Amino acid sequence: MNKKISIGLCINRLKSGKEKLAVCNLLCEAGYYKDANNRAYYSIFNSIRAILATVPIDFKRHKDVIAYFNQNFVKTEIFPRELGHRISLANAVREDSDYLDSYMINKKETEEQIQTAKDVSEYAEKYIRNWLKENTELSEEEINKKINE
Repeated sequence: MNKKISIGLCINRLKSGKEKLAVCNLLCEAGYYKDANNRAYYSIFNSIRAILATVPIDFKRHKDVIAYFNQNFVKTEIFPRELGHRISLANAVREDSDYLDSYMINKKETEEQIQTAKDVSEYAEKYIRNWLKENTELSEEEINKKINE
């Protein structure tokens, strides 16, 4: 994969994660907690895939994406270990929200998942900004424009 494609994937996946984060906030405020959990998880997932595009590597299965991220970015302390635990919890909550009819979740628990999504998004954006600075000739202004378009 060439660097131009990696840059495009990073930016598109980062934007997708941010979009899902905005949607999960709206769903939570409307009282749709299960759906908000789903969007929070997919915000996290897209943010992680944005990071993986810098390597570049991708996987078909969610568990492989998360495992690679944990092994190569959390275990190596590029990202805090505590974040890895929160991502795993968000995945479990999303699966329960999506697949268990009996699963009940409240606003406070959903807000915790949204906070994890927000934190992952912020870490991902910071990481990608640094990666772009180190691996491209883009100026700070050009990076801002690409990320905020």
